[in-house]
Amino acid sequence: MSPLIIPYPEIDPVLFAFGPIVIRWYALAYIAGIVLGWRYSLRLAAAPGSRVTPQAMDDFLIWVTLGVVLGGRLGYVLFYKPGHYLFHPLEIFAVWQGGMSFHGGMVGVALAILLFSWKRGLDWRDVADIAARCTPFGLFFGRIANFINGELWGRTADASVPWAMVFPTGGPAPRHPSQLYEALLEGVVLFIVLWLVANKVPAAKRPGFLTGTFLVGYGLARIVAEFFREPDAFLGYLVAGATMGQLLSIPMVLVGLAFMWLAKPRS
Repeated sequence: MSPLIIPYPEIDPVLFAFGPIVIRWYALAYIAGIVLGWRYSLRLAAAPGSRVTPQAMDDFLIWVTLGVVLGGRLGYVLFYKPGHYLFHPLEIFAVWQGGMSFHGGMVGVALAILLFSWKRGLDWRDVADIAARCTPFGLFFGRIANFINGELWGRTADASVPWAMVFPTGGPAPRHPSQLYEALLEGVVLFIVLWLVANKVPAAKRPGFLTGTFLVGYGLARIVAEFFREPDAFLGYLVAGATMGQLLSIPMVLVGLAFMWLAKPRS
């Protein structure tokens, strides 16, 4: 192995097991993302000018959790491996084996926002704007969990890339640690962008503008990261060499731009 290649830090996906009780890093990542996002949402809801109360965001926690888990899993089943799960339906419930789709989770959260806002008599755009600013927490920890699991690794890297790694299930070739690229872009960078827009751009006061900013930011981050990520073997490259992640992200960018364009000052 070339001295320029960083050894992959093999970490047991299982944090600890006690009899039938198994605690996995993957589950902890989801819990950490949801809990930190929830705490941040309470802070945003308590800020001056917020039209959503901290109590409402407290109650929204169970809604968004169900939206993430159910939408993420069903999105993976429908977008990525519908044929497989058609003949192995019980495996749909084996979420500990991995297989969650962000785009499916986003649809699940969107439905949760609409239903919750309707039930509470809230403007769904106000709830969505807060949820958008909290989502990078979950994205960051989710990608770190992918890295620990040694899954969703990157494409073969050039010998000049000093941080290339050989993943246990990726063959002998050094690869981009694309999970870390996505954690940086979708988690850290997107969080900073949303914070700057919310605090420095006057248009961010318009309901729905921050939701649009998130959709555009995530879509672009995912499209860029996919250039370094190995596409799923059972899908490969699709239209014009694009990956499934890129094709699903293009509509996100367009919808996000529409949200930003149509956002009007509150009457």
